[in-house]
Amino acid sequence: MSDFRREFIEFAVAQKVLMFGDFVTKAGRNSPYFFNAGLFSDGSSVGELARFYAQAALAAGVQFDVLFGPAYKGIVLAAATAVKLAEAGHNVPFVYNRKEAKDHGEGGVLVGAPLKGRVLIIDDVISAGTSVRESVNMIRAAGAEPAGVLIALDRMERGQGALSAVQEVQQQFGIPVIPIATLKDLIGYLADSPQLADNLDKVKAYRSQYGIE
Repeated sequence: MSDFRREFIEFAVAQKVLMFGDFVTKAGRNSPYFFNAGLFSDGSSVGELARFYAQAALAAGVQFDVLFGPAYKGIVLAAATAVKLAEAGHNVPFVYNRKEAKDHGEGGVLVGAPLKGRVLIIDDVISAGTSVRESVNMIRAAGAEPAGVLIALDRMERGQGALSAVQEVQQQFGIPVIPIATLKDLIGYLADSPQLADNLDKVKAYRSQYGIE
């Protein structure tokens, strides 16, 4: 596991964004862990989260010209990650959408830089892929091209069929999905963390039941 992936998991656990216990997912599955990126809700934690996004984007080697943050969570993520990329010597513009078109001022549904070139979408997780689909449609309608999707955690969990939501997005749109960390990284972290060892077998069992091959 790359150092920044381990650091991210440690950070998410410390912030109580990544929790262990008994949870029910949107799919109705009983999960031994829960990840809620919305709990990164102060300047320090959002700044640190953005640093991890920037590291994941650069480590992936994907070429992109602009960041796109789908409303609403993606707006903060795109802006904060653009700041961290600039601090690392990669100054890229960002743009986000409104849920509803504005009919005064600058108008339209897009705010920020022009949506052109290779566009890296940034969001927290991929559940059903709906947000990605809407983002890809907006990007292509503007004459730009999606370069990939940057997310915080890949649960590596089957959707309705044999593929995970991440795999379905990759297959449908032909673009890479870049997670900061994956379920595999989480399992590796638990295996090396005596204080969390009680959760390892439960997470492994969950992966065995619902995980992708």
